[in-house]
Amino acid sequence: MPVQIAVVIPSYKVINHILGVIDGMGSDIHRIYVVDDCCPMNSGDFVEANCTDPRVVVLRHVENQGVGGAVMTGYRAAIEDGIDIIVKVDGDGQMDPALIPSFVSPIIAGEADYTKGNRFFDLERIAQMPKLRLFGNAGLSFLTKLSSGYWDLFDPTNGFTAIHRDVARHLPMGRISKRYFFETDMLFRLSTLRAVVLDVPMHAKYGDEVSNLKISQVLSEFLFKNLRNFGKRVFYNYYLRNLSLASFELPAGLALLLFGMIYGLQHWLTSIGTGQVASSGTVMLAAMPILLGVQLLLAFFGQDIAATPRHAVHPRLRWSALEVGNA
Repeated sequence: MPVQIAVVIPSYKVINHILGVIDGMGSDIHRIYVVDDCCPMNSGDFVEANCTDPRVVVLRHVENQGVGGAVMTGYRAAIEDGIDIIVKVDGDGQMDPALIPSFVSPIIAGEADYTKGNRFFDLERIAQMPKLRLFGNAGLSFLTKLSSGYWDLFDPTNGFTAIHRDVARHLPMGRISKRYFFETDMLFRLSTLRAVVLDVPMHAKYGDEVSNLKISQVLSEFLFKNLRNFGKRVFYNYYLRNLSLASFELPAGLALLLFGMIYGLQHWLTSIGTGQVASSGTVMLAAMPILLGVQLLLAFFGQDIAATPRHAVHPRLRWSALEVGNA
């Protein structure tokens, strides 16, 4: 039986580009879900009035839910329709639909559960990216690596993605962030499933589209949410599900580092106030915990990087579902 592929297109203020995006879909796409996220331009009505492609299904939100809410609506519809692989493409024309086979082939081959675009693979083309967007993506990329544990990914906030149905249906869709933190939160949720995520090289096209994402407005929100997800990931992976050497390295490293810094700062301030130079023993008692703490933290992150998932889970999830159905 051929693999069924669907595309989800969140639609919000993209009527200038969305018909071109739909026209670019190849014959291997079985269904196209256009999710009108309570668009003030009535993009759902616009697509229905101007698009004759029989594969297109328009879904509507009565309230704006953000890109994450729109994608989850598309995921649910695709799962209900028995779609095997669900691709998410933005409606602003920046993502080339001709690349979809490159996104779905690793999933079909069992090499990945989730694929995402990477705009940073070609250094010559990076110069074409707007400088503010490039700087913002670099900072957000590091935070996402920290919170998700996918240290070998680049451009983790990229929205051109594909996912296998059996992984998508295990996602806690009601708890995934619905707005601009969506792509980052998806990676965190996938890491809790031990899903394999793979980069796919791509080029973005920047034209007259207007981005609704303002880096300055979301920076503090992304910082807080990424740190929160990092704490949750560490608890899930290193204490709730499993105990390893890394489970002891992290708290010991933090304790030693904090002790050394607080002890050293206290005696440094005392020395300034009294004019007396701290003894060599006092200096060593502050420096040694700091050095040991840094070494333990580096060891923890080394093991965390090595623990990146390498084996796709969707074949096991599929067989597990079959066994439950046959029980």
